[in-house]
Parts: sequence; structure tokens; C-alpha cells
Amino acid sequence: MNGEGGSQRKTIVAIVLAVIAVPLFVYTVWSARGTKAPAPEPGAARLVRQVRRPAAGEARLLQPSLDPTLQLGLLKESESVEYKGTGRNIFAQQQEVAQAGPGGIPAPLDCAFKDKKNPACAPPPPPGPPPIPLKFYGFASERGQPKKVFLSEGENIFIAGEGDIVNRRYRVVQIGPTSVTVQDMLSNNQQTIRLSG
Repeated sequence: MNGEGGSQRKTIVAIVLAVIAVPLFVYTVWSARGTKAPAPEPGAARLVRQVRRPAAGEARLLQPSLDPTLQLGLLKESESVEYKGTGRNIFAQQQEVAQAGPGGIPAPLDCAFKDKKNPACAPPPPPGPPPIPLKFYGFASERGQPKKVFLSEGENIFIAGEGDIVNRRYRVVQIGPTSVTVQDMLSNNQQTIRLSG
């Protein structure tokens, strides 16, 4: 019996809550429909009335409006506005200074690939090969043996004779009394290195 009594109580409570909730819901919906949009403040209306009309050719400034509808007339006006600027060319002063002559900057040369005979218009020469980083600091010679030289690159020291290859890149071409001629095998560049003391 307790089980049936408990379920009857729950049913009665649910019916009472539904009876209270339905009128409350209907009242909320009807009151929300009946409300109107708030009227604009008097200060805002005064602001719109004080806007002056733009003169002919003058851009029209848009004032804030409380009307949320799209105003196609204002869009049409904004499309027809053409930017005229102040008439000042920001590059004109530089052109005038460049053409000024003796008091200003000299005019640039017109070297657009047509005046290649003019030495001022010639392209810069290609960069030369990199210098050979070896230093020559002495001889090593014994009787009856070909002359050899001491060469260094950083902390590495090499002993080489004519025709020998140093550091897998440089070939000793000629050994003189105060210098040695070395050829870079990669760039085919020859350089004479003087005896450093």
C-alpha cells in the first residue's frame, strides 16, 4: 500500500506544479509581445536636428542613428564619392631635386639596357675568385732533393714541392726565392704568395 500511496502523492504534486506553471508561462509570453521598443532619448533627437547640410562637392558626414534599417540612399551616395586628394604628388619634389642641376642631386643616368657603350652604364665586373687562404713561411731543402716549402692554413701546416697538391685543393705551381705560386684547383685561380716573416 505504501508504494501506491507514494506514487499517488507524486502524481498530485506534478499536477499542481503543471497548473501553476502553465498560467505563468502564458503570462510571460503575452507580456513580452505587448512591450514596445523604447522611445529615443530627447538628446539624440536634438543631435540629428542640428546636423547641417553639406555644400555641393563636400562629403556628407554620417551621424549615428537609432534606426536599424538599411538606408540604400546613403549607400548609393558613398559609392559616388571620388577621392581627389590634395593634388600633391609625393614624388614631384624628388623629381624636381634630381633635375635641379648643379645645386641639387645630379639626374640619374638612363641606362635601361640601351646605352651599353657608355662606361658609366656598364654593368659592374663580376667578383673575382676568392683569395687562397694559404700562408708561405719558409723553405725545406736538402742536398740533392727538390726544393720544398712550408705552407699553413689556420693551424694546419703542409710541406709541399712543385706539382704537389695541398689540402686536396691547392697545387704548388712554382717555388721562387721569396714567393710561391699556388693554383686553386676548383676555380683555376693562380695566386702568388709572398714569404711572410
